[in-house]
Amino acid sequence: MKTNITLLIAFLFLGLNSSFAQGNEDCMTNMSLFAETVKGKKCEEALPYYRKALKDCPKYNLSGLYKYGEDMFKCLLKAATTDAKKVEYINELITLWDSRMGNYPSKSPKGKFGAKKTELRYDNRVLLGLTDQQIYNEYDAIYKSDLKNFKSPKGLYVYFKMMVSQYDQGQKTPQQLFNKFDDVNDKIGIEVEKNSMKLNQLIAKGESLSSKEEKYKKFYTQTLTAFDKISKSLDGELGPRANCEVLIPIYQRDYEENKNDGVWLQRAMNKLYAKGCKTDPMFVKVVKQKYSLEPTADVARYLYGITGEQKYLDEIFRLETDPLKLAKLNYNIGLEYKSKGSYGQARNYFNKAAQLNAADTKPYLQIAAMYAASVKTCGKTNFEKRAMYWLAARESAKSSSSIAAKYKALAPSKTDIFSAGMSGKTIKIGCWIGRNITVPTI
Repeated sequence: MKTNITLLIAFLFLGLNSSFAQGNEDCMTNMSLFAETVKGKKCEEALPYYRKALKDCPKYNLSGLYKYGEDMFKCLLKAATTDAKKVEYINELITLWDSRMGNYPSKSPKGKFGAKKTELRYDNRVLLGLTDQQIYNEYDAIYKSDLKNFKSPKGLYVYFKMMVSQYDQGQKTPQQLFNKFDDVNDKIGIEVEKNSMKLNQLIAKGESLSSKEEKYKKFYTQTLTAFDKISKSLDGELGPRANCEVLIPIYQRDYEENKNDGVWLQRAMNKLYAKGCKTDPMFVKVVKQKYSLEPTADVARYLYGITGEQKYLDEIFRLETDPLKLAKLNYNIGLEYKSKGSYGQARNYFNKAAQLNAADTKPYLQIAAMYAASVKTCGKTNFEKRAMYWLAARESAKSSSSIAAKYKALAPSKTDIFSAGMSGKTIKIGCWIGRNITVPTI
């Protein structure tokens, strides 16, 4: 009897194993056909293979099914000629991401793939009949459930943009609007710091980078550029909705309730400063209160701006030790001096910022802009004045080749160089600039 039971179990096991092997082979064959048709851009032909794979083998091959599935739907959406087909493919692509998150949760975080879903729905919101509130609620759920992996620059921008839309429709209060602006900016700051640190490590290695490291370097650079653009766009979205006339009454009203809340004070301080309210007594009050609770380098910078006292400038660099934060402080101090027309001092701080954080090339653009702004005041002859655009081009080239080209186009042409007899000569520019310019040889 015991022998019979053992044999029965063995036969059952072999049968199951055979079925499993057959199923696995079917998955492999279908997946191979699917991959080949997608690679060959035969997207309509690939669709039945994809649907069978998603139904029968959703866990068979992560990179095969889901990577080629995305490629296929992008192809199908591009070729779709009717709204009905576009909606069909959009919904199937969303189902693909849902399946991926369900079957490979550790490799498919909601913060990334949920954001991809909502971004697709946002891009096609008119076709899908979606409201701004629906898009906002989807992003808000992602923000609250998986902020760590919510890293999409576009997603974060649209998230705030939808908040602005609701505010304009009277569905959100000014305080909710400002809080969300700060929330998104804080998240961008975290991602910028992470990518800057990784990029700086690669920059420090110089030219000896592997092909993989070169790809990462390009990725981190592009990501930082995207976040820089998004930050500017956020400010643009907020626009006149947050001016001194709006902000000051709100902060006056809420001050007593929040005067011991360091986060509230920091955000109020930042917003008042950014919107040009730094001469208002409310700004001074908030800054001093923040300093009494948490004397940080950032607060010391504001106090230095208010008082101009050297002790606060010294305090800035005594309190801050983090290179990236120190770079940002130097950059902001540079902006302060630039706004006052103290270009020489501004350049010193911009250069320090660039040295501390090589991943951030904005300081070079600021220096270039100051050179360009000094064209009318620092040269003796017209040729010398226009020659300063070479300086601006050289500086901006460290950040942007397109901006460098624009400056270079404003510098003396070959004809100008020939007419002035300046080919290959050196021009000494005094003023605050104190630089030599070698004229190109023609």
